[in-house]
Amino acid sequence: MTARALIAEDEPLLLQGLRDDLRALWPELQVVAAVADGDSALQAALAQRPQVCFLDIRMPGASGLEVAQALAEDWPDGEAFPLLVFVTAYDQYALQAFDAQAVDYLVKPLQRERLAECVQRLRARLAERTPADALPQAMEQLRGLLAAVGRGSAERLEVIQAAVGNTVHLVPVDEVVYFEAADKYVRVVTAQREHLIRTSLRELLPRLDAQQFWQVHRGTVVRARSIASAQRHESGKLTLTLRERPEPLTVSRLYAHRFKGQ
Repeated sequence: MTARALIAEDEPLLLQGLRDDLRALWPELQVVAAVADGDSALQAALAQRPQVCFLDIRMPGASGLEVAQALAEDWPDGEAFPLLVFVTAYDQYALQAFDAQAVDYLVKPLQRERLAECVQRLRARLAERTPADALPQAMEQLRGLLAAVGRGSAERLEVIQAAVGNTVHLVPVDEVVYFEAADKYVRVVTAQREHLIRTSLRELLPRLDAQQFWQVHRGTVVRARSIASAQRHESGKLTLTLRERPEPLTVSRLYAHRFKGQ
């Protein structure tokens, strides 16, 4: 079976070993891109539209999970979403999360026998699935996986410390309307003010209560009680109206399931 693949792995020896083993186990597979960081992986995947993506969980730039999340949000409608295989050194607890979501994964150091099993599953899934069911299935798996490994048991954050010059503003988390990723910073938006903190949304999420703060986009987390309404437009776009702020927030299709109504 002819197929196209992308490999994102920042360890050169591991990347070359994976390419060599894939060439032997799946000769018809064409590796259309091999990159060493998450940002390049996202760009290459959207440009090349591979059918399979091997994504290292921990690599420079965006993590493998963040790349998968971005792909689910940005992938063109009507096109078959790629099968995702995560390459990980995670502990057994995290691996159970992968198993629970029926997500393919490979554990470092890679074992050729395990890769051969993965290749067999990938070939079978490519042969039986259709473009129509590929994206919904992938999004369901990603939601479960992100919920399992994205929110940890870290100590809950009560106060945000935002430095401006020689002044440190103490912002109670209860006053935050939403958080928004901004390059290497996060915007902390309250009803009256905005602050910038030098952290990533990835680092912040495990310290937020998932029942109170809902992720609605890969770069946006909003307090649930601050949402006044959700409107679906004719184009399919979903936007939120907030109680304390005038600007609307966009909901990506990965999180649109939160606003189905009853």
